[in-house]
Amino acid sequence: MRSQRSCGVSVSAGHIDVPPGAPPKSGGLDAAWRLLVEFSRERLPIPDPQPPAVTSLDARDQSPAFQPRQPLRPPQGAPNVVVVLLDDMGFGAPSAFGGPCSTPTAERLADNGLRYNRFHVTAICSPTRQALLTGRNHHSVGMGVTTEMASAAPGYCGIRPHSAATIGQMLQGNGYNTAAFGKWHQTPARDVSAAGPFDRWPTGEGFEKFYGFLCAEMNHWYPVLFDGTKPVEPTRKPEDGYHLSEDLVDNAIDWVRDQTSLKPDNPFFVYLPFGATHAPYHVPREYREKYRGKFDHGWDAQREITLARQKELGVVPQDAELAPWSEGVPHWDELSEEEKRSAASLMELYAGFAEHTDDQVGRFVDALDELGELDNTLFVYILGDNGASAEGGLGGTLNEHRFASGIPDSAEFINAHDESLGDASTHAHYPVGWALAMNTPYQWTKQVASHFGGIRDGMIVHWPAGISERGGLRDQFHHVIDVVPTILEAAGLPHPTEVNGVPQQPIEGTSMLYSFNDADAPDRHRVQYFEMVGNRGIYQDGWMAVTRHGTPWVMVQDGVRRSFDEDRWELYNTNVDWTQSHDLAEQYPEKLRELQQLFLVEAAKHQVLPLDDRMTERENPLEAGRLDLMGDRRSVTFHAGAKRLTEETAPNVKNRSHTLTAMVEVPEGGVEGVLVAQGGHTGGWSFYFHDGKPCYAYNYFGSVVQHVRAPERVAAGEHEISLRFDYDGGGVGKGGAVTLHVDGTEVAWGRVDATIPYYFAFDETFDVGVDRASPVTDDYRPVDNAFTGELRRLRVDLDDDQWSDVEAAAAFRTAHE
Repeated sequence: MRSQRSCGVSVSAGHIDVPPGAPPKSGGLDAAWRLLVEFSRERLPIPDPQPPAVTSLDARDQSPAFQPRQPLRPPQGAPNVVVVLLDDMGFGAPSAFGGPCSTPTAERLADNGLRYNRFHVTAICSPTRQALLTGRNHHSVGMGVTTEMASAAPGYCGIRPHSAATIGQMLQGNGYNTAAFGKWHQTPARDVSAAGPFDRWPTGEGFEKFYGFLCAEMNHWYPVLFDGTKPVEPTRKPEDGYHLSEDLVDNAIDWVRDQTSLKPDNPFFVYLPFGATHAPYHVPREYREKYRGKFDHGWDAQREITLARQKELGVVPQDAELAPWSEGVPHWDELSEEEKRSAASLMELYAGFAEHTDDQVGRFVDALDELGELDNTLFVYILGDNGASAEGGLGGTLNEHRFASGIPDSAEFINAHDESLGDASTHAHYPVGWALAMNTPYQWTKQVASHFGGIRDGMIVHWPAGISERGGLRDQFHHVIDVVPTILEAAGLPHPTEVNGVPQQPIEGTSMLYSFNDADAPDRHRVQYFEMVGNRGIYQDGWMAVTRHGTPWVMVQDGVRRSFDEDRWELYNTNVDWTQSHDLAEQYPEKLRELQQLFLVEAAKHQVLPLDDRMTERENPLEAGRLDLMGDRRSVTFHAGAKRLTEETAPNVKNRSHTLTAMVEVPEGGVEGVLVAQGGHTGGWSFYFHDGKPCYAYNYFGSVVQHVRAPERVAAGEHEISLRFDYDGGGVGKGGAVTLHVDGTEVAWGRVDATIPYYFAFDETFDVGVDRASPVTDDYRPVDNAFTGELRRLRVDLDDDQWSDVEAAAAFRTAHE
């Protein structure tokens, strides 16, 4: 039994129990002792207890004697808490919910805990995570869309208000040890640099330990990692057996072991959000091989197979129907043989990725079990932050960045690289048809907040000490905002009314604890709105009105502004129509109008309005109406070691002319390595030395790498090495002329035929003196490519000729939320 004592008194949820032998409440001690007894957990941080008054000049005569100051602890019996979140996994993907991807750990936890089959998320990444950690709706905490698309509107600013503390802050403030390992994607994009501020990094949001990454997606072979706020490199390389998911769990296990060794009577909170199964699908080859040939039957047949398994498991009713197939997506028998082969291969890769991820969760569960902590750990396993992703397009892709810019891969091209799938040379994503199959039995996908395919995911709760039933099913309606109040109730903690002096917004979720030991308990979460980039819905007591505003796999917009007033609304009674298969809008127009009005009420309440369906435009800070780190600066000087700058914090060299100037000292014997680079093998550029010669490489989406190389080595001594890029203009993504200079003298000239117009990569960075993560060019090795001379400074000068979305003939659309 854990000891729950602080300053000699027993701590409970809202007061302090006076121990035997406590001093009487009289005289000068009365006020101080009353302050201690009236201790409350509703204000965080909890005020320091006041000691008794000094009664003697000599410490040996002090009466009552001062008691040792003991650390604050949670209420007696409070459980450990673990929240695991997978990325981009639909309801019908994991075997625990009838899908084809083997998830033995999820099955193990479900068989000894509870499955929730009506659990909902926000349809996209950052919003789900912010809602999960705050217990408030995503617009209520400023995260109506991903951090990279934030605007100035309150519901979309991408900045969590201090009035909405995270569960990390709540638990840490009540004595829990807290840690997060994995994908964060909640820090404002402009804050992700060495200059901070760091208050909205994980360590500023209640997590004493953080090891992971801050962006939307990550290369699992060459990740860009932080330990706390410090950039770090993996301790191994892929050829030595490194994989990000394994690394995250290794660090989580080590941290938990330390906690149980050093503070065995103190509960802990671990948040473990994986980068998987978001693209890129990076997985050890043996996992992909497990699924060879297992998807040759195609996505139509897979939907039927999955639905049958779901009915066997009971996670959908026996009368559940397959929702209508999404318009514009080909059926399997409409594909060519080449297309079937490439599609099946990409699904094999995804399934292996999913199983590998679940196996890592299994290692963490095993570690908890070995430590004797599993039974009293409230373990919440959320199998997706949104529905399965359609962002690989109708045919799938080897490079998601390339497809996001409107450049599809042919089936023949994918098949030619079949043996490379899953390794560091690919950034693969499966076709839309598989996303629909992985969302079985529902329609639509990630981003589509109107339909269950985008917002319903499987969720498992395992807590033997608090749940009597094993292998139970719960069909109460719940939402990701319900996790925080569930944790608080399980731990015996109140929702704080004040944190760090700031009054707190109400928790908007509903605790699920009432359902843990009562399968037949009526729903308590009765109303819920949904909205994402204009797709919207409203749920009330089983009825749901929805409207789909956009199609997530249409990567190139047509430039036509779509009126929200023209969107067609649908009406479903999900009490009898589990899968939103029968639209009742024409049959019950009054019910539809009632729910449409309710949506407006909820939208106004939670900062959803005004609606914003802009995609690419919001990637540009100026057009979105948010600040970025560079502002309007046209010249920036860096020093060696500047690193981990994202596209939001680095100088923007895209679609404009620019000059790079490096002051270097070349040692005797020559020099090698990178002066500055941005991006990696899926797209980017690098200014570097190779064989003692200045060089420039431009990697166009991993398809073509063009080089400009000086013919002669640079002599030993101090030199100015510069690069001039003269942009062609005439729109975005155009080419340019490249000139290399040594001490003001031109030494090489060349052409870049086309450039990347918007994002080089979400999982790569701008680094000075080295090319971190994957390399832009094969002229140097991954990671081990630091400049071997002395780089005294590196200046970036930007011209005023930048082209933007407005001037472009076609606008490119993001696919990396």
